[in-house]
Amino acid sequence: MSSSEILAHRVVWSLAFLVILLSIQRRWEEAKTAVSLSPNLPVLLITSFLLGSNWLIYIWAVNSNQIVEASLGYFINPLVNVCMGMIFLRERLHRAQLLSLLLAFTGVLFLTIQYGRVPWIAIALAVTFGTYGLLRKTARAGSMVGLLFDTGFLTPIVLIYLAVLAAEGSGALGSVDLKTDILLMGAGVVTAVPLLLFTYGARRIQYSTVGFLQYIAPTGQLLVGVLLYKELFTWTHTIAFGLVWGGLLIYSTSTLVRYRVHVLT
Repeated sequence: MSSSEILAHRVVWSLAFLVILLSIQRRWEEAKTAVSLSPNLPVLLITSFLLGSNWLIYIWAVNSNQIVEASLGYFINPLVNVCMGMIFLRERLHRAQLLSLLLAFTGVLFLTIQYGRVPWIAIALAVTFGTYGLLRKTARAGSMVGLLFDTGFLTPIVLIYLAVLAAEGSGALGSVDLKTDILLMGAGVVTAVPLLLFTYGARRIQYSTVGFLQYIAPTGQLLVGVLLYKELFTWTHTIAFGLVWGGLLIYSTSTLVRYRVHVLT
């Protein structure tokens, strides 16, 4: 099926899953409070658009056999987070963290140059999700409520799209097989849970730290692309990813050391 149809189901079933969670936890008052805060609504409208754009680009990349380039986008994304944290949130990096940033940047730049073209998929994924994370960190809404509005604003649009597909007889849900139906509905769970954890964590630690920890996700995407879908992985990728992981190791180690020193003193 098309990337846009997969996106539509991802949005709808994510919203359904969140509504169930909020109902079980009885947190609808929290949602009402978030709406009443005047600065929140415009921010959440923007994050909704950014999240929908990011999902659509990623789904299209996967469907067109460009998972490795998509993983590059999420390797670039932490660098975007670090830069945004420094510029907009006035976060500071000490020397070891700056060295780790330089190593990671070198690895990503090397990989980008070796592509021989502008990796627009990677850049678009990095910028949309980096900006989304920054705005969600500053919005006065909890992780679950924020994601509820992100998907809620998109749902009327995608429901119209799905209704048109159903009227034309080209919709996948209920017309292919049970496995497809389960996968489409399950997209809500596997989409919402990681994003809830992301926004929960992003509000509690430095945004630049969030950036480096996010190297775990694109590594998983890379392994899926190479091992399951047999996409090309060369020595260029090995060198670039080695630099990135070297930067991550330095950053994590230096952060842990500084934390222990702070606790002991």
